[in-house]
Amino acid sequence: MQKAQAVDEMLAKVREAGLKLTPQRLAIIRELAGDPTHPTAHELYERLQPELPTMAFATVYNTLASLTDTGLVASRSLTPGASRFDPNTTPHDHAVCDGCGEVLDVPREESDAITAPRGFSVRAVERIYRGRCASCAGA
Repeated sequence: MQKAQAVDEMLAKVREAGLKLTPQRLAIIRELAGDPTHPTAHELYERLQPELPTMAFATVYNTLASLTDTGLVASRSLTPGASRFDPNTTPHDHAVCDGCGEVLDVPREESDAITAPRGFSVRAVERIYRGRCASCAGA
């Protein structure tokens, strides 16, 4: 999906959820939508500082919390440290590089069977493949 299309879709979903589109929230959504890097709140804050130098980190954090609460992004613990935010809300898995920390989306096949313990009600399934990305493996 093109970044512009991802931004438009996320903005439409934000409006549907009844969230107010402030200039700060709009900038955060534009930066996050379609971003395959799964940035942390701090990474987004640093990226947006040149454009919005008076924006507080709390604004980024609170906006991401609102987007997560409404199901428009997912908060993921893929690497040690801060949560990463994933704008891809379709079912998928992740590959995380042990070398550089890069996070990649891995499409999930509909035929992928999930087996849960008997009597266990599954809310979500998160598979994480850990190893080395092509760049780190070649280094």
